[in-house]
Amino acid sequence: MVPVTVYAEMTPNPTTMKYVANKYLLATGDAVEFASKADSKGYSPLAEALFDFPFVQKVFIAANFITITKTDNVPWDFINMELREFIREWMSFGKEILIQMPTQLAQMEDESTSDKPAKTFNPSDFDDPIRALLDEYVRPAVENDGGAIDFVGFEDGIVTVLMKGSCAGCPSSTATLKGGIENLLKQHLPEVKEVVALNG
Repeated sequence: MVPVTVYAEMTPNPTTMKYVANKYLLATGDAVEFASKADSKGYSPLAEALFDFPFVQKVFIAANFITITKTDNVPWDFINMELREFIREWMSFGKEILIQMPTQLAQMEDESTSDKPAKTFNPSDFDDPIRALLDEYVRPAVENDGGAIDFVGFEDGIVTVLMKGSCAGCPSSTATLKGGIENLLKQHLPEVKEVVALNG
């Protein structure tokens, strides 16, 4: 049996820490985010257990890492080792990480706490080229920082994306969104005028 190793990595977002494992947690390309213990019930036993820590605010699980968003009242120095060890032990014992994937729609409804219904986008001819560009150029960099980006829709020249993990609410994600992603898409697709984050 290969011993499980987990190391912590700072992200550009000061409230998130990325815990990288030496084994895959989810299939490549899959990612899931939970904002509360109730959200994770029936989906991820690991996320559910992590929410038992009073300082855990969000849990994001991707290919081989978990990004945890903490509350502001406790510094990483006090909790980092404990979280890292908890995740490592959980994986060492082969406990379940994800039982089933929540549907994208259910997640979006959970995330939009307002009463207005989630905006629906009609498929466009640009959806596939936009997705391909995001997958090739943006996703690797964003995952490197402990986050993820999902394409939501394209309408009237505006690309809407959903930021997850350390990218959600990160001070530098707005710059990345506007500077990097928007410029990239505009260069390749003149029809793109702007990129906005659904949860930005």
